Amino acid sequence: MITGLCRDCAARAGDKPRCVSCGSSRLLRHQELEMLSIAHVDCDAFYCSIEKRDDPDIRDKPVIVGGGKRGVVSAACYHARIYGVRSAMPMFKALKLCPEAVVVRGSMDKYAREGRRIRAHMQALTPLVEPLSIDEAFLDLTGTQRLHGKSPAESLINLQKTILEDVGVTVSVGLSYNKFLAKTASDLDKPHGFAVLGQADALEFLADKSVGFIYGIGPSFAAKLEKGGLRTIADVRKVSDKEMARRYGDHGLHLARLARAEDYRRVNPNHDRKSVSAETTFFDDISDLETLKDKLWQVCLKTADRSKAKDLAGRVVTLKLKTARFKSITRRRTLQQPVQLADTIFHALEPLLEAEADGTAYRLIGAGISDLSTPIGDSADLLDPKAAKRGIAERASDKARAKFGSDAITTGRGLRLKQGKKASHITDLPGRIKPD
Repeated sequence: MITGLCRDCAARAGDKPRCVSCGSSRLLRHQELEMLSIAHVDCDAFYCSIEKRDDPDIRDKPVIVGGGKRGVVSAACYHARIYGVRSAMPMFKALKLCPEAVVVRGSMDKYAREGRRIRAHMQALTPLVEPLSIDEAFLDLTGTQRLHGKSPAESLINLQKTILEDVGVTVSVGLSYNKFLAKTASDLDKPHGFAVLGQADALEFLADKSVGFIYGIGPSFAAKLEKGGLRTIADVRKVSDKEMARRYGDHGLHLARLARAEDYRRVNPNHDRKSVSAETTFFDDISDLETLKDKLWQVCLKTADRSKAKDLAGRVVTLKLKTARFKSITRRRTLQQPVQLADTIFHALEPLLEAEADGTAYRLIGAGISDLSTPIGDSADLLDPKAAKRGIAERASDKARAKFGSDAITTGRGLRLKQGKKASHITDLPGRIKPD
């Protein structure tokens, strides 16, 4: 008999068409259900779901999290997606597609707080939780049956119920025997879904899918593969690993293995973050250097706040610019030691900005740090004797802001921004933009 579980109460379903405990017809059946333990759990349109939870008046309306006439869509609910609205789409285009959409500016603090609550529920099931973003993670539930008295599938159904009851949002689950297939499965049944891919059905399921179906294969790489005659996953299987590596390097070898449903990566709860950054899109294009520096300070401060919250510092600082014609420019500097102070990041990026401020009009600026490590003390520029004093002042201001609010202490540059300049729209709501 194929094992069956009720999706609503997790009771054993047997061969009945409905759950004998609650009468639900939402039954989960798979011949390997009791043997699979690697899961991918992903909140459904997380930012929008939180906003709908908090405002009943917009619960049945298309909702977009983003804002500003020059901003981009950070998230769109499923209702808005019916009209073609997608993450990272310019707001003007999104509102043209769905003019009746409710636009919410969003709150990083609120999403991060709710994300931590959801993460805590995951960690109550297993310590092997590998976060991918604020609202999704891989879980390894191997060996948890004896601890909880439930199979991994039962525990995950209960997790869905617990998150809905406690946080008020739905999550979708993919269950399999490796991370690649678990992630693939979680995208098959949304929202509030639960999909299973086992060893017996994975190869057949993948065979006719396009190479772009594989998570991580972007449009440019997919086009390159198709140009080489590899249009489907079955096509990839016909090419040897050696040949895939010769043609496409490490990415080709990795793809060859995924095409055979092979993925030996473990769920790593200590998964390293690669960078910390922030960016802002302007209401109007800016070419003036001093105004651009003001905007640079804003994103450096945001980046510093995030890196301090995560106790991270970075040796590489990055400046990002986007022109009025949407051309992206990225400039980097490698420093002698890791930094996390806004003042240090700003002064490292300032000359890079000056080199690009040649009268070109920009619509976006960003700042970030990478090559991350734990802080080893505040760096002091020997050519700038006031840097150490500014660092001490920044640490003091951090404590004051934490105690009395974000406006407790403001730098001269920050005060000038507040007194008369148009505020810009921070577009990088938590984590990477993703089609959640």
